[in-house]
Amino acid sequence: MHAADPQSLVAPATKDRYAIGELSQEFGVTARTIRFYESEGLLAPQRDGTVRIYSKRDRARLGWILRGKRVGFSLAEIAELLDMYERAGPESQRAALSHSIAERITALEAQRADLDATIDELKQFALTLQSSEAVPADVASRQRTA
Repeated sequence: MHAADPQSLVAPATKDRYAIGELSQEFGVTARTIRFYESEGLLAPQRDGTVRIYSKRDRARLGWILRGKRVGFSLAEIAELLDMYERAGPESQRAALSHSIAERITALEAQRADLDATIDELKQFALTLQSSEAVPADVASRQRTA
């Protein structure tokens, strides 16, 4: 089993064909979300008249898409990795995924540093507000005009 293999990211398929409602319920997303991923070219269900029929492959890809979104990958990044898997196989995708993950970690660490700084500033501001509240309003207004 390869870490980046779309088949390995979801529970084993129990059948060959799935309706949109089944996938929606299994993965906890709306049918509209699944249709959106289809419109973006990430899923390619067969059709039986107007009914979409999803394959094991589509099911596995949906699992990978949702996991990728949870960890912060864009749809473009997810599409690139899925396409790479189909073109070059799991070894090439694993290297690309590893690189993308390293970049994502770096970006998240920078975001965390920004969040920590913002939290510290807000805490300081809250302390300033609390100490201002301790001063009677008429004294505070006189201090501002002085």
